[in-house]
Amino acid sequence: MSGPIDAIPPLGAGSLTPLSFERPVPDAAVADAAASGAFSSTLADAVENLQELQSTSNALAVKAVTGDLQDIHQATIAATRASLTLDLVVAVRDRSVAAFNEIMRMQA
Repeated sequence: MSGPIDAIPPLGAGSLTPLSFERPVPDAAVADAAASGAFSSTLADAVENLQELQSTSNALAVKAVTGDLQDIHQATIAATRASLTLDLVVAVRDRSVAAFNEIMRMQA
């Protein structure tokens, strides 16, 4: 043995970087939407974001299948984010419909 062995750096232990299709939401925009009570515009933005995530996921999946994608993790992460966002939108829709039905059952 000639000397100490250098430590091997862990793979994937660094900080996560945002994907190219993610855009940060400024805090001022969130505060403005909350202050004005614009639930419908927030919901419309969420659906638009869902559509963007799904189209990006589809585009990356096509690139992965054709062999044009260098890092398969991008496609996997995009597909998972699109799936989770869809689950969240469906849950909000179901809760909204349940709340509406509960309000309609109330006696005046």
